[in-house]
Parts: sequence; C-alpha cells; structure tokens
Amino acid sequence: MSILIKPLISEKMTHVAEQFNRYGFIVDRKATKSQIKKEIEDLYGIKVVRINTLVQRGKSTSRYTKAGMIEGQKNTVKKAYVFVSKDDKIDFFSSI
Repeated sequence: MSILIKPLISEKMTHVAEQFNRYGFIVDRKATKSQIKKEIEDLYGIKVVRINTLVQRGKSTSRYTKAGMIEGQKNTVKKAYVFVSKDDKIDFFSSI
C-alpha cells in the first residue's frame, strides 16, 4: 500500500503551491517524514527540501432529521506539507 493517499487540492493550496512551492498531501497515519520524502521524490522525480506533518483529529458531527438526531464522527487524518526546491513543480492534472 502506498504512503500517499491523495493530494490536497483546494483553492488555497493551489495558491500556496504557485507562490511558495509547497504542496499538501493526505498520508498514512503511521508514515514518517523520511518515508514520505522518499515516496514523493520517487513518484514525482523532484527534490524535497523539508516536510511538515500534522494529525488532524476527527470532529464529532450531529444533524437533525425527521427520525431524530444523528451523531457521527469524521475521520482522523495525517497531513504532510511538502516544501519543494524552487526549480521543481508538481503537476497533479497532467494525467487527466
């Protein structure tokens, strides 16, 4: 199984990627920074400068329906923010 689950593609992350060469990924929760760095360098063929990781805890949610109140829990995910050298770019949409 791959360490990288999916890239974070939003308007904010696209702006940060264009301006500062930083890219966001959702990764496996047991992955270390060195494993993430190796996976990204092998997959995209770029030089990674550094990586910041964080674990975003899942929030509890509730909503009212005709049947009553439904409560649930969102998933806990680990995010990795990858700092790439100035010469390199990652194009997520090239394979579409």
